[in-house]
Amino acid sequence: MNGGKEEDLMSIRSGLGLVGSIAVCFGVAAVGGYFTPGEWYQQLQKPLWTPPPAVFGPVWTLLYFLMGVSAWLVWRRKGLREGTLPLASFAFQLFLNGLWSFIFFGLHRIGLAGIEIILLWSAIAVTLFLFWRESKIAGILLIPYLVWVLFAGVLNFAIWRLNA
Repeated sequence: MNGGKEEDLMSIRSGLGLVGSIAVCFGVAAVGGYFTPGEWYQQLQKPLWTPPPAVFGPVWTLLYFLMGVSAWLVWRRKGLREGTLPLASFAFQLFLNGLWSFIFFGLHRIGLAGIEIILLWSAIAVTLFLFWRESKIAGILLIPYLVWVLFAGVLNFAIWRLNA
């Protein structure tokens, strides 16, 4: 009988962990979203292949959701203590993710944002590797994010070149 209650508690804890993990990712999205593209961004020269503004919201929403699920899978498998390295790597790349918005849209420092996005991409790659070792699914869920940030980096560079 106790096994049933224990399983229920573990299931609730797991569900709360999933919600919390996704919430943390969307919290970073909200902070980064504070520095939204405004008039300054609209006036910049951009390459013809720049996606329309309506694309960015849905893409980032999906990516933050996948990131949250990915981190949750590692946490569920390893816990905080045993999962310290991969989860710390995840937290670091998440910090860099929010920092890019501040540098690019907040400070209007396109070149510095380009350097920062290289660090972000590298941190995502390390996190993906560490997650993959713990859960292949967790690693796979980060691949679209890694690809999108590569694209964002190329776009950042192109915008910098066009406006230098």
